[in-house]
Amino acid sequence: MIEGPGKEALIGSAVFALCIGLLLFLRLLPLSSGLVGWPGPDIAVCLVFAWVLRRPDQIAAPMIVVMFLVEDILLLRPLGLWTVLVLVGTEAARLREPRWREQAFMIEWMRVGILIGAMMLANRLVLLLFLMPVPALGQVILQFLATLAAYPVVVFVARWTIGLRRISASDAEMMRNR
Repeated sequence: MIEGPGKEALIGSAVFALCIGLLLFLRLLPLSSGLVGWPGPDIAVCLVFAWVLRRPDQIAAPMIVVMFLVEDILLLRPLGLWTVLVLVGTEAARLREPRWREQAFMIEWMRVGILIGAMMLANRLVLLLFLMPVPALGQVILQFLATLAAYPVVVFVARWTIGLRRISASDAEMMRNR
């Protein structure tokens, strides 16, 4: 039988996979009229950052890789590029999570915004470097702003629907001692 912490991490991973799968399903639905207007936020990136900064013990790097690789395949993006950038960004945030734990939400929001901006810039630079089609800069900036604006909403919704809360310093210490 799975013990308490292992069971909780397994349930957290399953809920994360279900949430990302649901978001991907909604992204693939043909809901638009065909006109491309303002780009929407990347809710999956917001969710993964919220999850990593609140419950870093629940989703491992392989889970992030699998979910974003499936997203790359289904959304016809360059295979693995966005996956690697999301993995690097989330692992950078995971390493700094103990220092960021007691900070105000505005500081977290700013740091996540910087990470997402760096990821989008790196994505654009790699696409330019390999002479691949690059989305219009205005659309990328609008998507960045939309993603940045959606982050607090995603954190709020995740907190009140699935109970995604920050772990306290004492909880983190107990997890390390197990």
